[in-house]
Amino acid sequence: MVIYDSVKKEKVPFEPLKKDQVRLYVCGPTVYDDAHLGHARSAIAFDLLYRTLTELGFNVTFARNFTDIDDKIIKKSIETGEKIESITKRYTEHYINDMKALNVKDADISPRATTSIQAIIGMISKLLENGFAYQSDEGTVWFDTTKDSAYCSLSHRCSDDEDAQARIEHEEGKRHLRDFALWKACKQNDVCYDSPFGRGRPGWHIECSAMIDEYLAYKDEEYAIDIHGGGADLFFPHHENEAAQTRCATHQKLAKYWMHNGFVTIDGEKMSKSLGNSFFVKDALKAYDGEIIRFYLLSTHYRANFNFNEEDLLASKKRLDKIYRLKKRLYGVKKGRVDSNFQKEMLDALSDDLNISKALAIVDEMVTSANEHLDLNPKDKGFKQSVIANIDWLNEVLGVGGKDAFAYFQLGVSKEEISKIESLILERNEAKKAKDFEKADAIRDELLAMGIQLMDTPNGTVWEKAE
Repeated sequence: MVIYDSVKKEKVPFEPLKKDQVRLYVCGPTVYDDAHLGHARSAIAFDLLYRTLTELGFNVTFARNFTDIDDKIIKKSIETGEKIESITKRYTEHYINDMKALNVKDADISPRATTSIQAIIGMISKLLENGFAYQSDEGTVWFDTTKDSAYCSLSHRCSDDEDAQARIEHEEGKRHLRDFALWKACKQNDVCYDSPFGRGRPGWHIECSAMIDEYLAYKDEEYAIDIHGGGADLFFPHHENEAAQTRCATHQKLAKYWMHNGFVTIDGEKMSKSLGNSFFVKDALKAYDGEIIRFYLLSTHYRANFNFNEEDLLASKKRLDKIYRLKKRLYGVKKGRVDSNFQKEMLDALSDDLNISKALAIVDEMVTSANEHLDLNPKDKGFKQSVIANIDWLNEVLGVGGKDAFAYFQLGVSKEEISKIESLILERNEAKKAKDFEKADAIRDELLAMGIQLMDTPNGTVWEKAE
């Protein structure tokens, strides 16, 4: 397998730290609001990585955190009067439910900042002891970037000009522009914890370093973990600061490989709450099934920026429809063995830095050739069983194709409409048995007028909603 390393800025061979083992950490959400499409894009990108590595035979340990201590959470609590614990619990549950709807696998480890306080305090203590941190008169503990000679070696994006530092904290008490808070002194309305350096709460960057060290890190390797991932916006300063903290506290490099997914834009504008065009996953799920959204977000390479628009989503859905139409054609067939050539071609494509375009082209070819073969050989039982196995395996590696084909084509059709359709199909079947073909054709026309297409198969009549 080769992956694109964000630090080296090139594709490199993937060689795990320990044979057949992979430790993967991805930055998760700050739970002060519902998940948006940017969260979904990142989750799906690294879910594909997780699935691909697993299918390649690696034993993957995957961690994704929840930031449940943050300025934004505190601000929301002050504005709404709602307790912080209530806010974070609700939005954590919403995120988990949204990801399940998108068929994103659960992480093996899901640490939260509030349950990692001792690990965070321990790492800050090491940084103070090692001379890489200092405490201001106000009580905040800062990381001293001038003491770390390797600072900025990750992103190479550091600069002394104000624009480049706009996203880094500017507060009284720190010595240098690039320094960042490890422990924020307790203020009014803050969430506060006791520590050897006074009451306060963690800075944002320290939690990931501490969680990785506590829950995931190898202690006997040059690198703590194999792969660290997240959105491209986290590369600097967040990941730069994580790497610095780990390097200076544990004398380990944080990750052997760094991977970042591209931004999500809506109609060409970078998705941003400040621009008022943030698109919540929960809103998308009201209009489209989670698998349709997943397939659409999956269809563009993870490193590319993604422009979300409904026209492209509908085009992507038609591609997914073809997989389910083939699956429906094979209704009632028992699963056989996956075609080894198909499986190898797919894994070869995904082993090339998750080349999803090539992988989906292989899927398209499989669907087309399967339909052509079935047109000529409708009774080829062994072939049918293999195709069903291929589609079933797609659900393992891509996370699509796992629904019942009939349920998929009933998406967006009300229970009342389904009842009427099935009643008309039953009536048509009775008419055909009675050789009343005129009535049967009239019922088919009535269903067509409702946008319902019929397919007569050896296992009965099946239907779908026409585009």
